[in-house]
Amino acid sequence: MNDQTLIRFADRMDQLPPYLFGMINKMKMEKRWRGDDVIDLGMGNPIDPAPEAVTEKLCHVVRDPKSHRYPVATGLRNLRREIAKVYRKDYGIALDSDEEVLCTIGSKEGLSHLCLALVGPGDTVLVPAPAFPIHIYAAVIAGGQVIRLPMTSPEDLLRKVDDICRNLMPKPKLLMLNFPHNPTAQLATVDLFRQVVSLAKRHRFMVVHDFAYSKITFDGYRAPSFLEAPGARDVGVEFGSFSKSYNMAGWRLGYCVGNAEIIKGLAQIKGYYDYGIFSAIQIAGIVALRDCEEDVRRQAAIYQERRDVLCRGLQRLGWEVDPPKAGMFVWVRLPEALRRLGSMRFAMELMERGNVAVAPGIGFGEEGEGYLRLALVENEHRIRQALRQMRRAIQDMCDEGLVVDAQTAVS
Repeated sequence: MNDQTLIRFADRMDQLPPYLFGMINKMKMEKRWRGDDVIDLGMGNPIDPAPEAVTEKLCHVVRDPKSHRYPVATGLRNLRREIAKVYRKDYGIALDSDEEVLCTIGSKEGLSHLCLALVGPGDTVLVPAPAFPIHIYAAVIAGGQVIRLPMTSPEDLLRKVDDICRNLMPKPKLLMLNFPHNPTAQLATVDLFRQVVSLAKRHRFMVVHDFAYSKITFDGYRAPSFLEAPGARDVGVEFGSFSKSYNMAGWRLGYCVGNAEIIKGLAQIKGYYDYGIFSAIQIAGIVALRDCEEDVRRQAAIYQERRDVLCRGLQRLGWEVDPPKAGMFVWVRLPEALRRLGSMRFAMELMERGNVAVAPGIGFGEEGEGYLRLALVENEHRIRQALRQMRRAIQDMCDEGLVVDAQTAVS
């Protein structure tokens, strides 16, 4: 028999709340095991295939025994060169592929390990909120303190950063940014990044920008890179990912670009934790960057069509919706009658009664309460079906008295 008194976790574990998305996913899988057809609008997990050329290259390379050896920890040189070429072509930025580009096991891993390199006890990290959980808890796990800045407008964000830096001692060490933003889909401009760089130099903090949704843009919008701002490489780095644009989420391939000293620190930490990405995946990533630009544009167009179907359907339910111009999610506020349930309770009821999984806003922090994040990963037919099932589930909640004002819950 185990003596449970011997099991003592580190103090940092007390700072990690229950992972709400894990609870939602567990419930979803249990229902599917019972035979229920759950339509998943909760997780940004692409169901569309990776480009055929990428898959073919992987299958070809994986047969070579040489690819089964330990890879180059910082990323294959040719992949890093290809990433640098993309930055030159798309953003006009000349990167040194040896010093300013490093490959990661997805951007989430890279962000987490970078916080271990940059953040320690006594350090403060600024994070706009609501936020993708790792943007907050990577710093917490590293021992830092997090100040959450409510995401209202870019102007307010800049003002809050400046005020905190003027009044907090010691000053914040790091600002974590994410545009296009997950979950709210707020956008950035080069001018916003220029002002961030100015603040970073004035108050001497570093900047980390998560650019995972760089290529999923709609209605002619172009997402700028943080590195386009003059002086950005003096103060920070940017993470990118193959997961979304190329439908390679399970492949776990990402990268970090920017300040050479920060890149060096990340490489040092990663040298202790991992051996890099399977070489066959890295070579397939080269093909993705080199030959699959049209596939990326086509995928963005698919997401835009799904966005339009979902937003029109929510509007027909009587919900107020602001269609996003980038990303693979719709961030929508619950009608007042449903907000009384709370976003987590509503999400659980919706899955139980309607077989539709959504991400509750509270999962992104208290600033997200009263909202849902709906992923655009299902096809248009499934999205329409999800909307019909949402309507029936909400009506069921009304009939049972969980929602007191049916008219404001669904029309």
